[in-house]
Amino acid sequence: MSVLLILPILLPLISASLGILTRQHVVAQRWVSLLGITTYLIIGFVLISQVLDQGYLTTQVGGWQAPYGITLIADLLAAIMILFTGLIGFSVLLYSLMSSKHKQGDFSPAFHPLVHFLLMGASGAFLTGDIFNLYVCFEIMLMSSFALMTLEGRAEQTEGAVKYVVLNLLSSAIFLAGLGLLYAKAGTLNMADISVISQQAVADDKAGPIRLAGLLFLVTFSVKAGMFPFFFWLPASYHTPSVPVSALFSGILTKVGVYALIRLHTLIMPGEVLGHKLLLILGVSTMLIGVFGAASQMHIRRILSFHIISQIGYIVVGLAIKTPLALASAIFFIGHNIIAKGNLFLVAGLASDSVGSEKLHKTGGMWKAWPQLGLIYLVSAFSLAGFPPLSGFVAKFSIVWATVESKLWWVMAAAIFTGLFTLYSMIKIWVEVFWKDHPDPNRDLTVGKDSKRLVPVSLLALITVFIGLAGGPLFDICLRAGEQLVDPTDYILAVLGKIK
Repeated sequence: MSVLLILPILLPLISASLGILTRQHVVAQRWVSLLGITTYLIIGFVLISQVLDQGYLTTQVGGWQAPYGITLIADLLAAIMILFTGLIGFSVLLYSLMSSKHKQGDFSPAFHPLVHFLLMGASGAFLTGDIFNLYVCFEIMLMSSFALMTLEGRAEQTEGAVKYVVLNLLSSAIFLAGLGLLYAKAGTLNMADISVISQQAVADDKAGPIRLAGLLFLVTFSVKAGMFPFFFWLPASYHTPSVPVSALFSGILTKVGVYALIRLHTLIMPGEVLGHKLLLILGVSTMLIGVFGAASQMHIRRILSFHIISQIGYIVVGLAIKTPLALASAIFFIGHNIIAKGNLFLVAGLASDSVGSEKLHKTGGMWKAWPQLGLIYLVSAFSLAGFPPLSGFVAKFSIVWATVESKLWWVMAAAIFTGLFTLYSMIKIWVEVFWKDHPDPNRDLTVGKDSKRLVPVSLLALITVFIGLAGGPLFDICLRAGEQLVDPTDYILAVLGKIK
């Protein structure tokens, strides 16, 4: 039994509760929030260290043994997700605490508790070994994210939030239908137990109901991840909340959906239960739709929102190929994208505060006014596009190499093409926001300039560089995680003790 597995769920709950109790005391609430996320991040490092040493950590909640009780389990994939969630959560909260809005009291007292509730839901999703509790964690995240999206009460936020929540509630209903169908057939909701039963059903040629449940899960997780053809809610909503909320959403929400897809295709229903050709087509379509959508936009956060979609496509392609290299590439890509994309949203917020708009034709002059910010933008933007020696190069090169090993030449071509169009969008933002002169010569570009907020964005940029330069050792960890996913036998043994 590992108490360490309970802490990433329990600690955000405690931080959120204390944040509610201290809502009338702004300074106390901020310290509670910062201390909570710092401790969470430390736990993330300890967790990945323990998993690297032991392989798997498991806890049977309440002492009820699997498959009858609730299982918490951490393999390398879960530990990596917890660590990167802590990194983006720490950076976003630090960015928020250093903003002038916090000093002026413009931030809602609900912001910090809701962020920690969101972290609690994400952590539960990463660590649960029970598919019903995965549903519960999705709902915790949905409620928290809906509230975060509408905190400022603007009309566009309400419109975006309604689109977001309606489609996600529909996907939750589909998830419940799949759970009911699966439980009726398998008689269990423990993911390791379901894996054993589904493989046996395939061997006995009785996998029809399980396959149907799997398709329902595929639809649900595709919506959560922002995959084609269920992506349209994302660019309609992610640009509407405050910048820290957009950055947090880009780093966590869709990545939980992708994580669920990985569990679905490597554990819950591995092998022949669900085909991977469909997933490969959906992944490539997601890449192309996302990058074309970004190229057509002239609003900074809309461009970045569409690129969330295109980057999800790369991860799904790695999952669909399902070799150890491809899965390792997908995991590395997730970590890189959480950092690089989250930082781009934060940089966009700093730039838009100075230029007074997020519409590209109304921006300009930031390179002369704030060259440090321009340099940080270039690091994150070139990383997203896949330039060496940054993290994006390692992530995209490994995905492309996995397609070469599998002789999927058309997928390789789509991945390279998407990378080039990503570069086009990043250059477009650079030229419009930083390089050209501001269209209003009387605009004071020092307005909104907050040098303290360079600390968290500089931190994320340095992490991006570090991940790229230390790509070899870090990729080896991801390769171990990919090998765990390819063969779930050890995972099942860690949960059940034996295979029936």
